[in-house]
Amino acid sequence: MKKKYKLLLLSVLFDGIGMLSFVVPLVGEFSDIIWAPLSAFLIYKMYQGVEGKIGSLVSFVEEAGIFGTDFLPTFTLTWIYKYVIKKEKKD
Repeated sequence: MKKKYKLLLLSVLFDGIGMLSFVVPLVGEFSDIIWAPLSAFLIYKMYQGVEGKIGSLVSFVEEAGIFGTDFLPTFTLTWIYKYVIKKEKKD
């Protein structure tokens, strides 16, 4: 399996983990305290370069629930940017 498809599977998995905070209301908010920095670190390592840096910042803000953005699938959106949108600009 190509690296980009492994990243897509991991991205969907990590976005699913981030969405778990909606399942259990009070426990979920506590889990965001742990998940926000962890997700920022993971996205930084998965998508190196500018995408990783911007993605980690967006992921931290999103998972921390700042501005009500906790519903965004940041990992998957970063994958789409890197492998679909950015690729189209080069071709």
